[in-house]
Order: sequence, then C-alpha cells, then structure tokens
Amino acid sequence: MDFSLTEDQTAIRDAVDRICQNFDAAYWLKRDREGGFPLDFYDALASEGWLGICSDEAQGGAGLGITEAAIMMRTISESGAGMSGASAVHINIFGLKPVAVFGTDDQKERMIRPMVEGRAKACFAVTEPNTGLNTTQLKLRADKRGDKYVVNGQKVWISTAQVADHLLLLARTTPLEDVTSPTQGLSLFYTPFDRDRIKVSEIEKMGRKAVDSNELFFEDFEIPETDRIGEEGKGFEYILQGLNPERILIAAEAVGLGFAALKRATDYACEREVFNRPIGKNQAIQHPLAICNSELEAAWLMIMKAAWEYDSGLPCGASANTAKYLAGEAGFNACQTAVMTHGGFGYAKEYHVERYLRESLIPRIAPVSPQLALCFIAEKVLGLPKSY
Repeated sequence: MDFSLTEDQTAIRDAVDRICQNFDAAYWLKRDREGGFPLDFYDALASEGWLGICSDEAQGGAGLGITEAAIMMRTISESGAGMSGASAVHINIFGLKPVAVFGTDDQKERMIRPMVEGRAKACFAVTEPNTGLNTTQLKLRADKRGDKYVVNGQKVWISTAQVADHLLLLARTTPLEDVTSPTQGLSLFYTPFDRDRIKVSEIEKMGRKAVDSNELFFEDFEIPETDRIGEEGKGFEYILQGLNPERILIAAEAVGLGFAALKRATDYACEREVFNRPIGKNQAIQHPLAICNSELEAAWLMIMKAAWEYDSGLPCGASANTAKYLAGEAGFNACQTAVMTHGGFGYAKEYHVERYLRESLIPRIAPVSPQLALCFIAEKVLGLPKSY
C-alpha cells in the first residue's frame, strides 16, 4: 500500500500552490475586512484550467478524480486562503456533477464548459428556511406551465448568489401529498439567474466575508423545460451524485485550514520568548500542537480513502461522512489551539489565526452537521436504528 502522492498529484499540488503564493495573507485579510468576491484569485485559477479539474475533457475539463480535487482544495486552503479562497471555487469542482451524469449532450456543453473556462459562476440552491437538512420536505414550488416552469418560494444560505450567473435549483414539482415517497416529486434545474425575478438578500455572518451567503426570494421566476436536468420528479436522486464529493472536498479544505493555523502557531511558538525562552520549549505548548498535527494527519488519510473509493466507483458514503466529521473537528481544534498559542495576540486580526478560527466553523457546520454525520455512521456502519 503506497501512501505517497503520484508524480502527477505532486505536480498539481505544486502548480496550485504557485498560484496561491500570489495571494498572500495580507490579500485575504483585506478581503475579510472589506468583503468582495476574490475575482482575481478566481480568474488566476481559471486561466490555468483548474476550475475544471474534475470535469470531462469533452467539456474542456481535465477529467481527473476527486482525489486530485481534494489535493487542490487542501492546497488552496492551506496556502492561507482558507475557506474564503476554497469557497470561491468550491462549486466548480462538484456542483454540476448531476449535469455531467444525467444531462443531455447539449446541456453538458452549454452548462459545464462556461464554468470550466471561468466564464460563468453558479450557485447551488437547495436549503430552505424551514427545512434545513430535511431536503425531502422542501416547499419551493416549480409549477409546469406549457414548456416552462414558474417558481415561487425561498432558499437560504446560498453561497455566491451575489455574483452568480446561473443557479442549480432543487424545487418541488409534485406536491408532497401526491407522492408515495418524500424523495419523489423534486426536480433539478440549471438555469440563468434572473435578478428581476429573484431577490437576493445577503446574510451578514461571522467569517468568510469575501464569499457571500444569501437568502433568495423567487417570484414568478420562469425556467424553460430545456433547463431541467433529467426526468421530472427525480431531482433528489440526482443531487446525491454531488453529496459525497462535496463532503470529501470540504473535509480537505478543513484540513488545509487546520494546517495553515498550525504553521502559524508553531512559527510563533519558536519566535515568541517569555521568561527568556521560546514558548515552544514548554510542553504545555508543544503537546496541544502535536495533538492537532496528529488529528489533521489522521483526517487527511480518511479523506484520501474516501476519495479513492469514490474514484474507484465503490460505495463511499461511510468514508465521506467519517472524513467530513474528523476533518471538521480537527480543523476547528487546530485553529482554536493556534489562537491560544498566540495568547492575546491570537485575538488580533493582524496575526490571522482569529480569522482562521472564524472560518473553521464553516466546514464543521456545513454541508452536514457533525451530529448528522455521526447519525449516518451509526446507522449505515454500526447497524443502529435510524434516529431521525
């Protein structure tokens, strides 16, 4: 069993890191203070073809696997870009997987290629205010009228909606009371973002100010039937294509963020002197940092296992959820320990670790809570009865 990166994987990591080095800590601190989508960072990755790392070569992508994408996303986050940098390109990697699997040839070409080339940005609109992770209970309606659908309702926590050109939308096309299973009657669409019919309200939040989160209000928003992906009523089945890759990638981003925080903490521990000695000599400083390193390394191995399973066509739900849980906790612990290692200076923005700590809550909470990841493992791996 070989745990080393291949020559190509190492080249991917190094090439992405070279791009990231042009966007230093001061750049991301400014983005954190002022907000504004990091378009120059996005364009730098797009210009060298990285936005299509997992897309098929037929649509201009590289045709690589989730393993390579995880390496790329960890590298972005670990560079100091954190979740701000990773979230700016996150949806490009996994978001249109349902289109790639279930779309027509025409849909694949007109929907995927613009994203691969960086000409179009998208957002993924699933979550609603009153349903949370209970996706089968979505209320937003898309009513069929001739050769189009008319959409009314709300979505919430939709990232990049301020800058998106298109949206991937899951909507109920058959009322819940008219289906035999709650997973039925949901349809998936990928369509242009009409700002005359979709009101976008940005949510002020704790961190990742550079990448917006929003509530969307749809009022008689029209979608042509040609923008529906696959069959009507099977959208829930289709979005499952992207759920495990998303868990794997956000886990990689959490590990990268944790290692970025750990690097700053260890550098500070070597430089900072108290009582005429570096604080890094003290085991009370050493041991928490060593624990964080161990947790991050273990989470990374789980991420690579889950990615290997996915790329090999094997069931990966258990590994993907385990990786997401371990990485979310390990990333958070590393960022919190980095702040404490800095003492009072950890609370100062100029040392960056307080920003990392704020951002570390994102992969801990989303796209599934640690509690629901544990519920999945308890049910699917341990055989315990379903708890919800």
